[in-house]
Amino acid sequence: MKLFRDIKKWFDNQEHLFYLFLVILIVPNVVLCFTEPISWTAKICNILLPLSIYYAVMAWSRNCGRTFWLLFPFIFFGAFQLVLLYLFGQSIIAVDMFLNLVTTNSSEALELLDNLIPAIVIVVVLYIPALILATISIVHKRRLSEAFIRQARRRTLYALSAGILSLGTAYLTDDRYELKSELYPANVCYNIALAFQRTAQTRNYHKTSKDFTFHARSTHQAGEREVYVMVVGETSRACNWALYGYERETNPGLSGIGGLTAFSHVLTESNTTHKSVPMLLSPVSASSFDSIYYQKGIITAFKEAGYQTAFFSNQRYNHSLIDFFGKEADTYDFIKEDVGDSNYNPSDDELLKLVAKELGKGVSRQFIVLHTYGSHFNYKERYPAEQAFFLPDMPVDAEVKYKDNLINAYDNSIRYTDNFLMRLIHILQVQNCHAAMIYTSDHGEDIFDDSRCLFLHASPVPSYYQIHVPFLIWMSGSYRQAYPSLSAAVLANKQKNVSSSVSFFHTMLELGGVETPYRNDSLSVTSALFTEKGRVYLNDHNEARTLNDIGMRKEDFIMLEKRGIYYK
Repeated sequence: MKLFRDIKKWFDNQEHLFYLFLVILIVPNVVLCFTEPISWTAKICNILLPLSIYYAVMAWSRNCGRTFWLLFPFIFFGAFQLVLLYLFGQSIIAVDMFLNLVTTNSSEALELLDNLIPAIVIVVVLYIPALILATISIVHKRRLSEAFIRQARRRTLYALSAGILSLGTAYLTDDRYELKSELYPANVCYNIALAFQRTAQTRNYHKTSKDFTFHARSTHQAGEREVYVMVVGETSRACNWALYGYERETNPGLSGIGGLTAFSHVLTESNTTHKSVPMLLSPVSASSFDSIYYQKGIITAFKEAGYQTAFFSNQRYNHSLIDFFGKEADTYDFIKEDVGDSNYNPSDDELLKLVAKELGKGVSRQFIVLHTYGSHFNYKERYPAEQAFFLPDMPVDAEVKYKDNLINAYDNSIRYTDNFLMRLIHILQVQNCHAAMIYTSDHGEDIFDDSRCLFLHASPVPSYYQIHVPFLIWMSGSYRQAYPSLSAAVLANKQKNVSSSVSFFHTMLELGGVETPYRNDSLSVTSALFTEKGRVYLNDHNEARTLNDIGMRKEDFIMLEKRGIYYK
């Protein structure tokens, strides 16, 4: 009982609470000093300047509980930041993290939530008791002494001076230092402003793009029936495909398909779906991403060239440009939206039924885009239970101790994608027409692959496993006979370094014989003009940066070199 009374007495002391609240507010800054690859002067500034500002704000009122609650947005950011660090191991809350909150459907979020319980427990233990103590302080109208407040306000001047001096030192000693990127929580506030700006741009997309035209036309002779299918996969990494040397039999179907070419050295320019997929479906790339709000997608180009178009997705609406590009089609269906149940989880097989129905129309020229659910976590739910080849595939909790089970489930999802694409090709083969299919994935995935124990994708700094993606082209026999130069170019380019975000769009246009001023054959892997370009990545501020500049880790460059992928 005495111990309990002593603890209560300590917490009843408002001066103790004042310093306790300061410590809690600065916890994310301290943790970031250990996780971020920034200079020592930047780390010192990242503690001194925010701490001095928090100190000044806390000294403004005699009721420190009220002030602590007024700082609740920063408490929320701190909780979010700690969960992010638990998940990805580094980096501040990115713009894309905020955008993911509005572009990720609830079922996906719930699938992940269970696996963040340790981080959530830490956050609850750290912040909830402090908020309760602050509430008690407010309710009981407790006050700091006037003497303490006067002394604290005098110290504020010294604290702020030290903080500003540390900021100046960071700028003087580090040429690459940026307050908007490296000072927490100023960087988070800046990213929130960018997130609001991008959300507004997305909502105004219909207005800003309404007058856009590709001025597209077809260069193929009329009379021959043509069918082209563009498949955008989800969360599929190349290193788990047997076609790329993986030791497991994840591609038993595609390995025996004639006319199929797998490109080995392909990287995506984004590890987030809401950026990567629009780049695949449009002329924009990391170097020109912000122009996406003024342009339309590849479906419009094919429509202008006289094709009957369709877009079928096994994902829900997510209020992003993917929705807008899909709805440009003559026929579109987001199959998860067909049923009101948010737990409705159809397999990608349902897309093949829609493809068969669309092809049954017998239109002379057809262009179909498929957006699969592929290998998105939770992997176990991406394939029928009877098709589980690698076992055990349970449990699939996001813990290192279940890595082997997670890999089994993930490989089963790749094997299912293999079967899906094989059946799609068979559907096209029986059409007796000029046909071609192109496939890539929006990004890859981390599955506790090395000592960093990273998991999932969309981390602010990507890993090798998130950006090395499969890239496939299949051509029917009649297509190869009709366009032998394209077939020859594919074989000539298959070992070259390719950016899927850049080449997917231009390759599809050339396959379909769609000519437009926006088509660049030096970016098409079906062209003899194809030219390898330097690697860039779309960072959180929509800037094209080299992989070195975004701070990718040494382990990832080693894996790129191991795969023979040029990354400069």
